[in-house]
Amino acid sequence: MSLIHDIVKGMAYLHNSDVQVHGKLRSCNCLIDGRFVLKISDFGLRSLTTPSEFVKDQNYFNKFLWIAPELLPLTVLPGNPATQKGDVYSFAIILEEIVVRGGPYEMIRQFMDVQNILNRVEAHESPPFRPFVVQRDCPPDVLDLMEKCWADNPEDRPAFATIRSTVRLIMKGFCENLMDDLLRRMEQYANNLESLVEEKTEQLSMEKRRTEELLYQVLPRPVATQLLAGEMVQPEQFECVTIYFSDIVGFTALCAESGPMEVVAFLNDLYSTFDRIIGFYDVYKVETIGDAYMVVSGLPERNDDHAREIGLMSLAILDAVKSFTIRHKPDYQLKIRIGIHAGPVCAGVVGQKMPHYCLFGDTVNTASRMESGGLPLKIHVSSAAKIIFDKFGTFEMELRGEVELKGKGTVTTYWLLGCTEPDPRPPTPQKTNNGEVPFPILFPAIGK
Repeated sequence: MSLIHDIVKGMAYLHNSDVQVHGKLRSCNCLIDGRFVLKISDFGLRSLTTPSEFVKDQNYFNKFLWIAPELLPLTVLPGNPATQKGDVYSFAIILEEIVVRGGPYEMIRQFMDVQNILNRVEAHESPPFRPFVVQRDCPPDVLDLMEKCWADNPEDRPAFATIRSTVRLIMKGFCENLMDDLLRRMEQYANNLESLVEEKTEQLSMEKRRTEELLYQVLPRPVATQLLAGEMVQPEQFECVTIYFSDIVGFTALCAESGPMEVVAFLNDLYSTFDRIIGFYDVYKVETIGDAYMVVSGLPERNDDHAREIGLMSLAILDAVKSFTIRHKPDYQLKIRIGIHAGPVCAGVVGQKMPHYCLFGDTVNTASRMESGGLPLKIHVSSAAKIIFDKFGTFEMELRGEVELKGKGTVTTYWLLGCTEPDPRPPTPQKTNNGEVPFPILFPAIGK
């Protein structure tokens, strides 16, 4: 549209100048400069041409395709009179070239020669013989302007001043200059690209945060941070930590009486309860394997209260289990065994595709034996862990006696019964819409 506007603007200026008329307006006389501005040429030179300079070949007759029908009988030789209305007709033919992106009468010339076309145009047929333009190829306003400009009656054709106003209305919202329009589009594209890059960057950041958060749930935060930074995580020796093991009593029989999806839902409910509880303590959940649940305190970040944290957490878990309801077996009393032991361990990341933070050492084996050698709804504590518990003076212990543990022989063990701290229980979770607590966390203090 900017090129069309340049033609109209140039012809309006030409018709108001001393030149008054072009006479040979054709697409080949419309030149485009380095800034994509269209300029009209080859006007005002009629006195410099003579009939002897022209040969009546095919190119000679092709030039008449832009000539108005009323001027065709007069245009036997170059230099004959031209009119402003004839220039308007020539503009309509150029408009058709722009729309179809081809030469004048582009579609008709495929099955009709130029001389036959000129004869039919000159014959003033009804309706007039004009180039064929498919309506969908151009906007209705442009097609209407084209038809007005090549009207058979010269008086029905608008002046270029009127055409200029019409083109401006059609171009409303567009730049008049093609270069300005290209710059505007490039600016829009750049802005859209910036917005798209910003949006994709935000999506990438969100995915990165999700990935990091997932990694933080799988691995300890300090270890995950090292892996994200591309650093090698070195195995580390810990002088003393406290390890918790628990498993479900009668889990195999319970699974035999339940469907697979019921077992999955049950374990998800139970471990979700455990996960909520351990969130209140300085502990790290190592893993869950089937019905086994393993937690440690004192690593990967060392603390002096690791036994206290595990003891309080164990009491909270045991109380939660006593009030836990299995959805598909609401009358079934869930029972777990808990074992606790303290001692040195070595910890490190094992694997690359699915890295796992593992604990190694005899302390892990002993804690597992304490769990397997315990009793339902009891917290079984080793003598090494009991020594550390006694330092706090708030835990109530009971001697179990000598117990035969696999691979350990006969050892003295204890039961952890409770804690006398003022308020060792964590906050109660938020209630659901029906007023029920989905996973109650109950940890009454001793003597209440």
